[in-house]
Amino acid sequence: MKTHLKRKIIIPIVALGLFLGTTAFKTYQGDFFEIAKQIEIFTTLFKELNMNYVDKTNPADLMDNAIKSMLTELDPYTIFYNEQDVEAARIKQTGDYTGVGASIKTFKDKLLVIEPYKGYPADLAGLKAGDEITIVEGVAVKDYDDDASNLLKGAPNSSLQITYVRQGKSKTTAIKRSEIEIDAVPHFSMIDEKTGYIVLKKFNTKAASQTSYALKDLKAQGAETIILDLRSNPGGLLREAVSVVNLFVPKEQLVVSTKSKVKKYNRTYYTKSEPIDTEIPLVVLINGKSASASEIVAGTLQDLDRAVIVGSRSFGKGLVQRPKKLTYGTQIKLTISRYYTPSGRCIQALDYWNKDDNGNAVRVKQKDYNAFKTKNGRKVYDGGGVFPDEILEHSKNSAITNAILNTQSIFDFATLYYYSHPVKEISDFKLTDADFKNFKNYLKDTNFSFETETEKSFAKAFEISKTENLTDNIKKDYNTLIANLNQYKQDALDENKPQLLNLLTDEIVKRYVYREGLYEYYKVHNDQIKKATEILNNTSKYNNYLK
Repeated sequence: MKTHLKRKIIIPIVALGLFLGTTAFKTYQGDFFEIAKQIEIFTTLFKELNMNYVDKTNPADLMDNAIKSMLTELDPYTIFYNEQDVEAARIKQTGDYTGVGASIKTFKDKLLVIEPYKGYPADLAGLKAGDEITIVEGVAVKDYDDDASNLLKGAPNSSLQITYVRQGKSKTTAIKRSEIEIDAVPHFSMIDEKTGYIVLKKFNTKAASQTSYALKDLKAQGAETIILDLRSNPGGLLREAVSVVNLFVPKEQLVVSTKSKVKKYNRTYYTKSEPIDTEIPLVVLINGKSASASEIVAGTLQDLDRAVIVGSRSFGKGLVQRPKKLTYGTQIKLTISRYYTPSGRCIQALDYWNKDDNGNAVRVKQKDYNAFKTKNGRKVYDGGGVFPDEILEHSKNSAITNAILNTQSIFDFATLYYYSHPVKEISDFKLTDADFKNFKNYLKDTNFSFETETEKSFAKAFEISKTENLTDNIKKDYNTLIANLNQYKQDALDENKPQLLNLLTDEIVKRYVYREGLYEYYKVHNDQIKKATEILNNTSKYNNYLK
């Protein structure tokens, strides 16, 4: 009996030892037996399930779902990649792949074209945002079990026939695939005679080199000040963030440090090269979708008093991931540490170990923020993203704006607008009050609704009141509160009119002049860029921000 028990434990222990490796093995000795026990339980369960379940099972799908469900208990950045996911991650890092050159959203029955890239195959074949691809090379998307977007990928110069639906009408076209290169810096230009503008959209392997090229080119054109636009940049490679900071600060300057429970992951990152310009006045634009590497750049330049940060509070992602190779071509992207800017702050905004009743991570409360000091002694804070030096409240998304963005309402309305309005001169484009009224009617017609946190709390309290036999006493007041909340939601659309009009305008302008034209439109009409230019054109005002 003892021998049998010993053999049962030795098998998972050997597997565990191979899995952890020598160094990690020592680290996890305290959990050794418990991990071995759980591995054995899972192995036997998985075996019994696949052998004896009443219907045929797919072991690969079961395991994929099991792993991904397990990881949901952690943070959303710790991700398991199957073989297909690994290739998608590679594309994201490098920005290079072979395909049709369009941003595509996958649904069960169709592929939705979100944005065709100018001059690439999808654009040349006549596809436009809003087109719904239903058939690829004779294969109906609705009948394809895997990720249907893979049907669009293939060898360079190979052709494919697609059927798509546009405004209710079915059309067919041929597309020739090509090598696609997605730039980290899709646009740079002069705003006026002395202000250069650089848009940095992602931190892939090209981020630093393309930002460097843009900066040098703009200086050659006469730029005396620079606006670096990191709005809606979700981040990427940490080393690229360090190199972008290096363009503006001296060699051997601390940019970021990482701290982990595993000592070998404790790292400090310093600039390694000679900078391009350490004196040129610099404004960095951020918003609530600026995350990770974007926050390292913005936070570090703020800590060093090297730039004025303008916009709204950033996302607040202070966690660092590293890919780890697993067997059979799979990987896990694992959160291994937190990062800290030069002042010592970590801007992580969500606590993934503490969750609310809906299972969502709890946001760090403002009262728990800690103060730190920049190089010049200015106060900055941790715990809630990077706070701009110049906060533009209208650039911060409200609850109703986020609720609308979580649907396709803005995208779909822009599609309808594009096809109901002829091509026009876009440089002076402006939506009218009548257009906004049409948008509100569109939301009503499509049954848009959202539930506020207050509403959820009231509903929960009302349900509890039933168990305490208090319903009759509070029902009237409860109904009044709900009616007032519904009226608030109607009023909230008008209160957020400027922000909603900006989002609608961005989506509509892209339909006529692509993303490249949108950046040109920004240079004239965008409020954040106007504020940044105003700051840079006033030397004393710029310097006052940094004192």
